[in-house]
Amino acid sequence: MTTQVNAKPPSGLAKVWPIDGFVTFWALAIVALLTLIIALETATFLWVLFLVACVMGVAMFHSGLGFTGAWRNFVLTGKATGMRAQLLLLGLAALIIVPFVSGAVDVGAAPTTAPLGISLLVGAFIFGFGMQLGGACGSGTLFTLGSGNQRMLVTFVFFIVGAFIGSMQQMWWLALPSIPAVLLYESLGTVLAIALQLAFVAALWWWFGRRETRLMGKQANGLLLNSQEPLSKRLLLGPWALAAAAVILVLGNLLTVILSGSPWGITFAYALWGAKVAQFVGVDVASNAFWITDFAALSLQDSVLVNVNSVMAMGIILGAMLAAGLANRFAAANPAKLPWRSLLAAVIGGLLMGYGGRIGFGCNIGALFSGVASASLHAWVWFALAFAGSYVGIKVRPWFGLAN
Repeated sequence: MTTQVNAKPPSGLAKVWPIDGFVTFWALAIVALLTLIIALETATFLWVLFLVACVMGVAMFHSGLGFTGAWRNFVLTGKATGMRAQLLLLGLAALIIVPFVSGAVDVGAAPTTAPLGISLLVGAFIFGFGMQLGGACGSGTLFTLGSGNQRMLVTFVFFIVGAFIGSMQQMWWLALPSIPAVLLYESLGTVLAIALQLAFVAALWWWFGRRETRLMGKQANGLLLNSQEPLSKRLLLGPWALAAAAVILVLGNLLTVILSGSPWGITFAYALWGAKVAQFVGVDVASNAFWITDFAALSLQDSVLVNVNSVMAMGIILGAMLAAGLANRFAAANPAKLPWRSLLAAVIGGLLMGYGGRIGFGCNIGALFSGVASASLHAWVWFALAFAGSYVGIKVRPWFGLAN
């Protein structure tokens, strides 16, 4: 698979700084315009979160911090660098954010939680399966789309379709057998809840390293960069250390908790966008059992620019677009031709991630990251089932001509 490379010699400013002026200009222009509109239409906190999400998008693009490729690398080769980055993310979330969600530090925030039942198990599994076909998780879809990946546009569109379909059937799934949500701090207290989650993170860190050593002969942590490039250049052009990106995402999620009253989520935005489009073309969305619930009904009536999940998703996309423009890497990874089997996998993967994300209470961000940040047991159950689904998806990828 060949990659399109910009072979045009640089000129003017580009001789000093190889910037993609067109992409950078439009990314900055759209960020400025949306910031202004959001500021005029809503409270201050929302345009602040929009800009926070832009920074998070930059961090994810420059670091490559995601879940899909890291899970695949660990399964196929044993390399655990990406897994350790995720554990760092989860460990910091447990340590820093749980006190704010549990009420130990009272900011009036509510946790991200979910009942433990069939809906969670099935949703997490098919989400994990779908992300290996689609090529990214919920957040990965956003920042990869923002960087100009053409195939990800297909995954993104069908992610929205799948999320909308899942939302229309979500109440049916919720009626299936389940047990109530378990918040660890309610039974253990905040300190013990944090300690228990950190102990589990440490156990996984040890096991990942042991498997990596057995399969690769050594451990390559890779969370920090050993670069001779000036910091100012790396900030603009990348790469960023995985550890730095993890810290930025945790701080971004903490600000989301403090400013919006709940942790960061993504997949509701996809469902909302799908519902808006469906309603526009005449589908009776407003009478659906899910969309008549208070929060969903209000979101359906309001502009997407007053919805936290939507605004932050847009910020991730635009932050990645800006980073790609500044680094002159917009659309750099696009193949010369997209085979039909690869596109079919993107369609199926997007549908499964969208549907699974809705009935499984979120993606790697909403269900796992923010679930751990809430000390909710469902996050770890989701992790196990999504990883199992991802394992099956990895085995299926060659059927669609996708390289492992």
